[in-house]
Amino acid sequence: MELVFFNSWGSLLRIVIIGVLAYATLVLFLRLSGNRTLSKMNAFDLIVTVALGSTLATVLLSKDVTLVDGAVALALLISLQFVITWTSVRFRWVRRLVTGEPLMLLYQGEFLLTSLRHARVTRDEVLSAIRSSGLSDVTAVEAVVLETDGSLSVVKRQAESRQSSLEGVRGLY
Repeated sequence: MELVFFNSWGSLLRIVIIGVLAYATLVLFLRLSGNRTLSKMNAFDLIVTVALGSTLATVLLSKDVTLVDGAVALALLISLQFVITWTSVRFRWVRRLVTGEPLMLLYQGEFLLTSLRHARVTRDEVLSAIRSSGLSDVTAVEAVVLETDGSLSVVKRQAESRQSSLEGVRGLY
């Protein structure tokens, strides 16, 4: 029963040493991989982040996983994330597969009920996003878009526009 609370000073020292080294390795790998690895998350980025955390925890706490094993696992996850993001920038079908598409929930003051149901978003959540953007009048809104990272973007209505930021946004009418 004593192993539940304390194993040995050696196991604690191992956790401290491996923890510092694994943490430094992860920070180094993340810096080398670029800012995209730590960007605002869509579903794919969340999966990679959770996997990195799980791998780091396994390296810290499992005596069966060496620092080099953990470093290779971390490097593999970051490399796969790099490959997927690199291809998603170059191929639209990969981007759509990995991140999905933004979805219009409100257009020119009208709620798109099919889109709201499809996205499982309520009118109240859309109204909250409009209020958060500093607007009180729904008719002052050109569109509300559910972005691929789960955030709601509010686009204010403009008198004249040369190019719309709504290009490529899917709407279920």
